[in-house]
Amino acid sequence: MTDHAVHATTRQVLVVVVFAVQLVLTLPSLVSHQQGPAAWLAYALLTAVLGIVAGHVAAGRAVLPAAVAVPVTAAVLVSSVLAVTSLPAGASFGPADWAFGLVGWYLLLVLADRPRVLVAALAAHICFCVAWFAHAGDGDVGTAGVVILSGTSFQLGVLLITRVLLRDTRLAAQAAAERDAARTREELARQREQDLRAGFEGQLGAVLPLLADLADEVVTVRDEATRLRCSVAAVQLRRLFAENDDVPDPLLHELTACVDVAERRGVVVSLAVSGTATAVPTEVRRELVAPMARALAAAGGRAKVSLLRTATEVRVAVVADAPDVLPGNQDAPVSVTVETSVHSGLVRSEARWRTT
Repeated sequence: MTDHAVHATTRQVLVVVVFAVQLVLTLPSLVSHQQGPAAWLAYALLTAVLGIVAGHVAAGRAVLPAAVAVPVTAAVLVSSVLAVTSLPAGASFGPADWAFGLVGWYLLLVLADRPRVLVAALAAHICFCVAWFAHAGDGDVGTAGVVILSGTSFQLGVLLITRVLLRDTRLAAQAAAERDAARTREELARQREQDLRAGFEGQLGAVLPLLADLADEVVTVRDEATRLRCSVAAVQLRRLFAENDDVPDPLLHELTACVDVAERRGVVVSLAVSGTATAVPTEVRRELVAPMARALAAAGGRAKVSLLRTATEVRVAVVADAPDVLPGNQDAPVSVTVETSVHSGLVRSEARWRTT
């Protein structure tokens, strides 16, 4: 249940209560006691207020707009003044005082969603009634106290129940939102885990045949081609591990990881970086790094890697001493333009991605 539903239900119940109190309890009292025309005018004003509020409730507007709440509250207080001042002498808080409790219910009906204003208006109503009672000076103080206490305590009790319902509703909505957020986080974590697993499986797909060949002794590490395959697999896996790190500059981080693997093999690598970090999608980073990773995997002595970033383009280039035949290429890049050439034992490879 939402705040709107609580206000709507409360106001619907109050419309029924006010209608019943006005018709069953107060109208017989008004008719059976001699009172002036002002009392009937007050009764008519209250009836008009009931019609206005009932119309809003029937239209599905749970909260009265300020443009409506202000004038109808004023009309209720004016009705209070008219009814009290038209009472016969000594009739305040007695059987002839039909308006005291009814006005309190009307204020609750109009201002149930504005508790501070309701308390202020109810206090003004009670103070005026008490002041008129003291001005007349011929009523029973004990009876007046009982009437005031019984009437207002019940009405304030209804207000308190409404506030408790609103609080519980908000707490329940907050708990539901937190539960949904936790489920969303759990689903995102599960999806990320699946994506990571799929990525690892895709990279391991190139490694597993190599491991199977080594285990079956189909190939041997004494063979230069096998060592080259192992080098390529090591660079690919290291790049894959680096891809999932949370770092400010993922592209540079992945390049550095590949360079680190080559340096561990004894290759002297220099890395030059220019330009500021640019957001590059994961798939594009893979295509940018892959040619350089293959060249570094095949490099035998020295290599130079450069990363250039401008407002419109990202380039990754490598020059390395490598065999005339590089390891087999991956699938053709989709988003990246790659140029590779091998001359006189040097391989030059450049991958370009346009940001716009």
